[in-house]
Amino acid sequence: MTDTTTAHDLVPAPLSVEGPHRRGFVLDRRTTLDAAPGTETAERWLRTTLGAAFALPLPAAAGENAPHSIRLRIDDTLAPEAYRLHVLVDQAVEITGGGPAGVFWGAQTLRQLLGPEAFRTAPVNREVTPGLPVLGIEDAPRFGWRGLMLDVARHFMPKGDVLRQLDLMAAHKLNVLHLHLTDDQGWRVAIRRHPRLTEVGAWRARTKWGHRASPLWDETPHGGFYTQDDIREIVAYAAERHITVVPEIDVPGHSQAAIAAYPELGNTDVVDTAALTVWDTWGVNPNVLAPTEATLRFYEGVFEEVLELFPSTFVHIGGDECPKDQWKASPTARARIEELGLADEDELQSWFVRHFDRWLADRGRRLIGWDEILEGGSRAEGRAGVETDEEEGGRHDRPCDEEGRHRVRAPGGETTTLGLAPGAAVSSWRGYGGGVTAAEAGHDVVMCPEQYVYLDHRQAPGEDEPMPIGYVRTLEDVYRFEPLPPGLSPEAAAHVLGAQANVWTEVMENRSRVDYQVFPRLAAFAEVAWSALPAPEQRDFAGFEHRMTAHYRRLDALGVGYRPPAGPLPWQRRPGVVGRPLEGAPPNV
Repeated sequence: MTDTTTAHDLVPAPLSVEGPHRRGFVLDRRTTLDAAPGTETAERWLRTTLGAAFALPLPAAAGENAPHSIRLRIDDTLAPEAYRLHVLVDQAVEITGGGPAGVFWGAQTLRQLLGPEAFRTAPVNREVTPGLPVLGIEDAPRFGWRGLMLDVARHFMPKGDVLRQLDLMAAHKLNVLHLHLTDDQGWRVAIRRHPRLTEVGAWRARTKWGHRASPLWDETPHGGFYTQDDIREIVAYAAERHITVVPEIDVPGHSQAAIAAYPELGNTDVVDTAALTVWDTWGVNPNVLAPTEATLRFYEGVFEEVLELFPSTFVHIGGDECPKDQWKASPTARARIEELGLADEDELQSWFVRHFDRWLADRGRRLIGWDEILEGGSRAEGRAGVETDEEEGGRHDRPCDEEGRHRVRAPGGETTTLGLAPGAAVSSWRGYGGGVTAAEAGHDVVMCPEQYVYLDHRQAPGEDEPMPIGYVRTLEDVYRFEPLPPGLSPEAAAHVLGAQANVWTEVMENRSRVDYQVFPRLAAFAEVAWSALPAPEQRDFAGFEHRMTAHYRRLDALGVGYRPPAGPLPWQRRPGVVGRPLEGAPPNV
């Protein structure tokens, strides 16, 4: 038999484990799949993964409850993503889920139990017979949104690498891929009616190497994009793994790639937009979209095609880091502010966001945006959102209205006290403040504060860390992240959909760099999002580290280039490349 993993080495940790007892199941050529209706995705996945890893056909069972079978069942008295896994005394494994997703997550647990060999794509020892003792596992996720934001705009990730990321997400029971498709540095999705978005906007001549303060450049042109069929394939592949793909099209800031392709989208009365190219460095870009009807119609056309490609309920519109200098100087923008009866450029950004909020709601979708979408508002109601202190190493937010509320109103349309449509949601990245504000006002929230779950931030303070960026955030720091901030009312807490780790790729030029930054911290994040953990200070990090010993072997089998516990390997270092070290910078959340 193989050296299988014990039920107490699982990542993320399940709710409860009973056993193990005596030997109860052997996976061999007699093993069949007994799949009830509704369990087809788990059946196909088991056959392609375990079947390949152990060179087994895993044919369909001859009848219900056949011996030597993996039995997949639905029990709708369970929550949709909950599951029970039992290794039975009669040489069978039974996985029962509240829905297809629950069965699939149970199948992921079975794979972990069968040892690291189950994570390979071909058998390494055909003489090995994997087996399991009699045991029982009861499990269910803490949060419904367990996400990973992948930035493919700064550095393009080929389609095959995105599919691999989906497999890695599924192995950690994550269920939302937030795909950041557009930014100043590249436009990554083909739009039929606007072909120059990828003909021009998907390519840049060179790239800043390291932090924007670095004097180094990579002079190799960089780019790439996904065809619409590529996107359909990614979405379908994700759906087979019970992962939802949420697209992000950034407006009105982070838009230089689009303006380079279609100069009329920019503020042509103050900038020679025809001279702009796709941006080749990092930071907050001053070139933002012009607040014109033509711009709105252009992006409505973009979003129409995006909705065709992505069936997700949520569509992300960015809405972050939109400098107002060009609007302040633009006669066109000033006229727009006067025409709409707005107070200033902050309210103009709110108007822009709310236009697409209503537009998406009219089509049965829900807007989600970064917490800047809370900013701006009517003069009568007061300014909304969060006040930010620009300090080296990150933004720190705090509620800014004297009553602790943030009330804004959009011109026309049904809104909440924040001026957004009732279904709009917020990605809270500048700490907890924006998420608390939104949740208390009745909006759904995804917690992704940069102080804890920005995985581009460095993992240790050592000089050999590659391209050090942002806060030092160790594996333990991520493990102690708590998506529900203290003091949140029960009503507001119900609006926290879950949590998300964000992977910004300015300093991740390829798959190996993404692997290094993301793992092993994504395993800690996955446990935070899935498992019923105690308060951060009471969490058993030593126990988690012990379980990670087994998990590193799984990652090795998957070929993941993670950061070793002892520090980067020689080929993972980036000596001499300027980062943004922030020794001792505390989170202010």
